[in-house]
Amino acid sequence: MSTKTAIVTGANRGIGLEIARQLVKEGVRVVLGSRDSVKGDRAAKSLKGGELAVAHALDVNDTKSVRRFVAFVEKEFGVPSILVNNAGVYPEEPEAKVTNTRTALWRETFETNLFGAVRMCREVVPLMEKVRYGRVVNMSSGLGQISKMGSGSPAYRTSKAALNAFTATLAAEVKESGILVNSLSPGWVRTDMGGADAPRSVEEGAETAVWLALLPASGPTGHFYRDKKPVPW
Repeated sequence: MSTKTAIVTGANRGIGLEIARQLVKEGVRVVLGSRDSVKGDRAAKSLKGGELAVAHALDVNDTKSVRRFVAFVEKEFGVPSILVNNAGVYPEEPEAKVTNTRTALWRETFETNLFGAVRMCREVVPLMEKVRYGRVVNMSSGLGQISKMGSGSPAYRTSKAALNAFTATLAAEVKESGILVNSLSPGWVRTDMGGADAPRSVEEGAETAVWLALLPASGPTGHFYRDKKPVPW
């Protein structure tokens, strides 16, 4: 049986690195995407997965960088079986409001949180379609849950809601292609983004993403999850 290859973006630290760690433990080869190649290499070595953990430079905000990254993965390891769109930013204050959030900050947030995932899928999904197999996992947030939408962090909230809509749209497009596409909320996790007061560990935050990455052919698609359970959009 050939080794599956997974791409994890934003994988040099936090939840992304933990997702990579858990996938390597499952025998999956992981290519860690990191804007800083030195940090990426250091992260890959920390997994102690030998040939199963590889890092390569990736800026999801740069189409050329995305294309170079995916070309590297395909050349070295073949078509990736798994894509985890984990790279994300949260550049605003939690108490920010729509009326005092600069347009530039909205653009910065959407550039990574939504368009980064779009760029990755645009390059990876056609490869998956050729082999009729793929798992796409989009790292969303409970703050992007429209059914529980509230105030604060408007750019971040809206970008994650848009990512959920993108997830459902892509899932519908490829539902006959052997590709399953889902998103998840990891909860409030102790990372550089989540802060030291967050109640959840990175292990807990990564668990559902790994579960979605390894779904069987009969698994769900087009859904939003938390703790391996579907939650309302």
